[in-house]
Amino acid sequence: MSFDLSKIQAELQSQGLDGWLFYDFHGRDPIAYRVLGLQAEMVTRRWYYFVPAQGTPQKLVHRIEANRLDKLPGQKHEYVAWNEQREKLASVLGSAKRVAMQYSPQNAIPYVSLVDGGTIELVRSFGPEVVTSADLVQQFEARWSRAQVESHRAAGKLVDGIMAAAFRQITDQIQAGKKLTEYDLQQWILQQFAAQGLVTDDGPIVAVNENSGNPHYEPPAASSQQIRVGDWVLLDVWAKLNQPEAVYYDITWVGYVGDEAPASQRKIFTVVREARDAAVEFVSRAVSRGETIRGYQVDDAARGVICRHGYGDRFVHRTGHSIGEEVHSTGANMDNLETHDEREIITGTCFSVEPGIYLPEFGVRLEVDVYVDERSAGPTGAVQNEIVCVGKGKA
Repeated sequence: MSFDLSKIQAELQSQGLDGWLFYDFHGRDPIAYRVLGLQAEMVTRRWYYFVPAQGTPQKLVHRIEANRLDKLPGQKHEYVAWNEQREKLASVLGSAKRVAMQYSPQNAIPYVSLVDGGTIELVRSFGPEVVTSADLVQQFEARWSRAQVESHRAAGKLVDGIMAAAFRQITDQIQAGKKLTEYDLQQWILQQFAAQGLVTDDGPIVAVNENSGNPHYEPPAASSQQIRVGDWVLLDVWAKLNQPEAVYYDITWVGYVGDEAPASQRKIFTVVREARDAAVEFVSRAVSRGETIRGYQVDDAARGVICRHGYGDRFVHRTGHSIGEEVHSTGANMDNLETHDEREIITGTCFSVEPGIYLPEFGVRLEVDVYVDERSAGPTGAVQNEIVCVGKGKA
């Protein structure tokens, strides 16, 4: 993304902040590079970039890496010695009272809490109050461009097709009498990604029976479970187009190898589907009415359904996560379990809704992606409403 000084300064003024201080050492803060439109090249010395709510940005760089921030507007200051760095950083901050940094109180939002504690202490020693940049990051990092929306929908069509084909692959292999393991199917999905111009940060989850009760199960190459008639199968698949600034599409479906899933599995599926739909409807209704909602409230909508059915202790993760160029991105998460995410759900962002119930015998997770437009919000692709039955009647 490109750096837009006027928009950042307008947002700082809107939030009552005196400035946003960016800092990096050894490439530890990827958010800073994306917001500022910089390449994360070799950084062996500390740099600071202060964007005031009004006026000229200030750059502080080490003399042997003096050109580190030359692509950005502002006045440049150089340092060599540690005491010179401190003196000039104090001068750069000037009379600022409230300064945002990539910091989160008590690490409540770990995706944003990237600046080390010592640097926070250093800045505070000069007088400013350091506040979280989480809401700023949402505005300038989590919002999608129109091109990114299009890339998401294009990836979604491909991933939806691959998901359907993966279930057909189970049928084909079982009916042909061939062995198919969790790992085999995972690798087959990755082959489809490569053939269709998709990339992913990690392999998809293919989990059978009790393995589907582990939310982040990874099928091992040497000892993954074979998929047979009578098995319960969970597929969690995420990918994006192989092009710059493309964003992810991330879904989870479940299926049964046979004519009809047992009553116990149908029951849990129905509860999870109700929870998913309750969360999606909560967001859709609020956005259409122009109401402000926050991440934790969406989690409450889904979790409330599961708790009412008596499975609250089996829903062991947040309802959803922000989606962007990284599958777990830096916008608001749908979370009132792992964190209490009070960030507002804003226009132009996308997140997953993926409630789950995880039992010792099997697990059910149903995941859709929800994009928030100006006056509407809803799933961006296919939605699973029935258990997929595959490999019917064949041993």
